Amino acid sequence: MLNKQHYPFSLPDLEYPYNSLEPIISEMTMKLHHDKHLKAYIDKLNDILKDYPEFHGWTLEKILSNLYTFPENIRINVRNNAGGVLNHIIYFNIINPNKVGKEPINITKAIINKYSNMNRFLTEFKIKSNQMFGSGYVFLVINKNNELDLISTPNQNSVYELNLYPLFLIDLWEHAYYLDYNNRRDEYINNFIKIINMEKLEERYLKYFDY
Repeated sequence: MLNKQHYPFSLPDLEYPYNSLEPIISEMTMKLHHDKHLKAYIDKLNDILKDYPEFHGWTLEKILSNLYTFPENIRINVRNNAGGVLNHIIYFNIINPNKVGKEPINITKAIINKYSNMNRFLTEFKIKSNQMFGSGYVFLVINKNNELDLISTPNQNSVYELNLYPLFLIDLWEHAYYLDYNNRRDEYINNFIKIINMEKLEERYLKYFDY
């Protein structure tokens, strides 16, 4: 996985065909989003870090959890581009076609414990996503109390800056949906929940408690 790589970072392959999320997300959107937008963040991050060998062994999580270690003159660009890389990696990893497999017992139980039922959780997720002004993300995270929480961040800010562990996110930048939905962000949000891979979500949830 790219989020365990260090400098120089490289573009990972998708784990599924570009057209496998149609009609919710088109092949063209996936190609542009993955091959162009994500690649641009990777290239810019590598360019920023090339003259700072002291950070070449750092993973994306370490970079984003320790932003104030970086010189002030590159700190904002590191945040924008490292965040752009890791946020997109999580996004592409979590939106893939659900397959028959293990029932996501643990994450489902955690969601119900926090939100009473799945429908209430999805309603709160959609409300928070629709409230996002401009570009950014809404994350489902594990907070410092080992509980679930919904957190929004602007631009390419990462929840790792807040010492939170991301389980999944929705990308609310226009490049994630505009070709398919134009200005109908609410329709994109409503459809997005259909392509959250619960197996992947379960894996990320269990991985956290294995640390």
